[in-house]
Amino acid sequence: MNDFQELFAHFGDSAMWVELGVLALSLGVAYGLARWVGGGHSGDSVWLGRRTLDGLLFPVLALVLVYAARYGLARYQAVPVLKLALPIFMSLAAIRLCVRVLTASFPLSKSFRRLERWLSWLAWGVAVLWIVGLLPAVLVEMEQITLTFGKTHVSLRTMVEGLLSSGLVLMLVLWLSATIEKRVLLQTVSDLSMRKVASNMIRAGLMLMGLLFVLSAIGVDLTALSVLGGALGVGLGFGLQKLAANYVSGFVILLERSMRIGDTVKVDGFEGVVTDIKARYTLIRSVGGHESVVPNEIIITQRVENLTLADKVVVVTLPVTVGYESDVEQVQRILLAAAGRCERVLKDPEPAAHLNQFGADGLEFTLVLWIADPENGLLSMRSHINMDILRELRAAGIDIPYPQRVVHLRSGEYNQKLTSSS
Repeated sequence: MNDFQELFAHFGDSAMWVELGVLALSLGVAYGLARWVGGGHSGDSVWLGRRTLDGLLFPVLALVLVYAARYGLARYQAVPVLKLALPIFMSLAAIRLCVRVLTASFPLSKSFRRLERWLSWLAWGVAVLWIVGLLPAVLVEMEQITLTFGKTHVSLRTMVEGLLSSGLVLMLVLWLSATIEKRVLLQTVSDLSMRKVASNMIRAGLMLMGLLFVLSAIGVDLTALSVLGGALGVGLGFGLQKLAANYVSGFVILLERSMRIGDTVKVDGFEGVVTDIKARYTLIRSVGGHESVVPNEIIITQRVENLTLADKVVVVTLPVTVGYESDVEQVQRILLAAAGRCERVLKDPEPAAHLNQFGADGLEFTLVLWIADPENGLLSMRSHINMDILRELRAAGIDIPYPQRVVHLRSGEYNQKLTSSS
């Protein structure tokens, strides 16, 4: 007799009302405990979710209380309602675990929303099979279906259980790594790049241990992995050397800290701010909004200009040419005043205006200034200061010369050559 048949057999009995009362009491106690543990919780977490009920804590508490109530009440009467509630809350807990962990680990990913729906359908499907009593028969049929890999015979049930175990271990690893990153690394490691490489290494190590645990649990001989490891090493040495070089270069960049997230760099003529350092590539965003995906091997093997490696203070030079009859001290005052009126220009170190050289067209000055926010762009600031300088020079009557070329013609010599050639 399955759970449904037992429920209908006792439908309307006074004992069923007792079960419903016990079930309602268990849910009320679970909700109260979840609210009490959450207290003034705000935000989004795996245990409490956003509104207590959509977290993992409530279905887990309900499952424990319903199971305890079923165990205690079964000594005195039949408990079809509580038996029916167990697979429901077990599926709900599995769904909440997957959804909350994936949301915490990949908050911006859209593909995992689709995966969440598939996991929900799978969990509810298993619960329905359990309730109607078809789950044992389905498991027996899956045990009869075997797949052969060489001399090894693996049943479909073993494969499915292995996949489910792997999924559960993956959820736990993602949860543990996200918790370590938020609770430990965020407080102990202030540098964003070092925190990212530590998080990646912890996640990779936990996933490797979880994979080995799952393979051992389903009966896979781990000594066979040595052959696979050797083959993988040969593959990396020949066919995947570029890919392996990019991954190794990514960890070298993060460990050496020669380039950090937030640095302003120039790679192969592209200048921008480093927005993220992945294991295989680095994202650089220009002031105009364009993003460049640069393989990490290029950053390691080629010349890269890091404008903010030591600090974020960057020097900017503006060349200005005036006529030879201009007052040099007046020109310097105009240049320094224009730099001082720009809010982005630092007061320490102070701007400086130098007479660079006596050029072919006029006196060549160089305005030297420093800024601390190169990620906001240089073009707009240059344009603002240059327009200010041009306006002040014109107001002061200082000439900005055009390029001039003087051609001297000697008419007597030219006529003599023309006569001799004719």
